[in-house]
Amino acid sequence: MSCYKGKYHDELCANAAYIGSPGKGILAADESTGTIGKRLASINVENNESNRRIFRELLFTAPDTLQYLSGIILFEETLYQKTAAGKLFVDVMKEGGVLPGIKVDKGTIELKGTNGETTTQGLDDLAQRCKKYYEAGARFAKWRAVLSIGPNEPSQLSMNENANGLARYAIICQENGLVPIVEPEILVDGKHDIDRCADVTERVLAVVYKALSDHHVCLEGTLLKPNMVTPGSEAPRVSPDVIAEYTVRALQRTMPPAVPAVVFLSGGQSEEEATVNLNAMNKLAVKKPWTLTFSFGRALQQSTIKAWAGKEENIAKGQQALLTRCKANSEATLGKYQGGTGLVEGAFESLHVKDYKY
Repeated sequence: MSCYKGKYHDELCANAAYIGSPGKGILAADESTGTIGKRLASINVENNESNRRIFRELLFTAPDTLQYLSGIILFEETLYQKTAAGKLFVDVMKEGGVLPGIKVDKGTIELKGTNGETTTQGLDDLAQRCKKYYEAGARFAKWRAVLSIGPNEPSQLSMNENANGLARYAIICQENGLVPIVEPEILVDGKHDIDRCADVTERVLAVVYKALSDHHVCLEGTLLKPNMVTPGSEAPRVSPDVIAEYTVRALQRTMPPAVPAVVFLSGGQSEEEATVNLNAMNKLAVKKPWTLTFSFGRALQQSTIKAWAGKEENIAKGQQALLTRCKANSEATLGKYQGGTGLVEGAFESLHVKDYKY
């Protein structure tokens, strides 16, 4: 068997290609209950089911915004929630031409035998959950593996373990109708330079694609969600053009052309930084056999949540901030972003959190 060719094959390939459409990207609204609690706490809003639903309704019903999105990743609670008017969020998305997605991993645990490295849990009952999520309307999934750069990290054990976990997750998703987003995030924490990040990124992606091949995953029905290649958070900065050159080169060396799109994570960059770097990649005049687009969480929501501030009278203001960021990133997927939307409050604010956990 070369790769998955089951009953969902054609649907998976079509959905993966659609999510990777130029001019569109993914809103990652899949924060766990604890993580969204931290966001709400930043504007002095209580973390309860009602407030979480209100904020997510603000996101999903923002006027004119869904045209710039092809997918929205949800946390399990949100998959079953409705608008105040009683319409399921998944139906709001589908009517707007957006595919609902679902976070399916259960977080990280320490990988024994390593210096604090981690592996991701959630494989045991994944098939049953994927079946349930597909029936509820989800059409793609996300699983985050986390690697770090240190004196001897990532170890070969960590790379192998996380790659195999991603591959097992991917084939289980495909067998149950969900396009798997493969996310091997290399944290930006540290003092390393961009060359070190490039070296680690290339080694990690090579191991990941070997594992996907070994597990007979259909690459045409997957998406890659990697980090951008940047210096560490405590290292001197480099220009967006340098980040673009290093990132695209790492992908060229490791990522099969069969995969339709790269949906970058923002990795703690400010909203404006993430957009400008994505734009620089798409302006780069080199061979790119995949679409380069976005799957941003914090880098789409920071100015939105600040503008809303938990007040009903500010919902339209928050939605306008979201529209501004989504439009900016849509332009960046085409290499046409001119800058300037960073004037929105919060757009230049660093979103880096050390050892970030969802």
